[in-house]
Amino acid sequence: MSVVIVGGNECMVRQYKELCRSYHCSARVYTNMNAGLKNMGCPDLLVLFTSTISHTMVRCALREARGEHVHIARSHTSSMAALKNILEEHMGQEDGR
Repeated sequence: MSVVIVGGNECMVRQYKELCRSYHCSARVYTNMNAGLKNMGCPDLLVLFTSTISHTMVRCALREARGEHVHIARSHTSSMAALKNILEEHMGQEDGR
């Protein structure tokens, strides 16, 4: 299962990816618009951390996901606990922990 995370803290990118890996998911993290979201692909879950990104970036991410069968989860906080709650809701219980 693939996850795309838009927003969040740059210093926590590795931790976001490790948490997703513990749920047997591959993750891409976009913390800013520099790289653009054109290579976002077609993820199974799109996580938007709305407090750390602009409205333009939210609209761009939603536009890229339009027409695809993508589950969208929005969270105002970009903490590990928020991401863990989203993954538990969408993926089930964490394996091995």
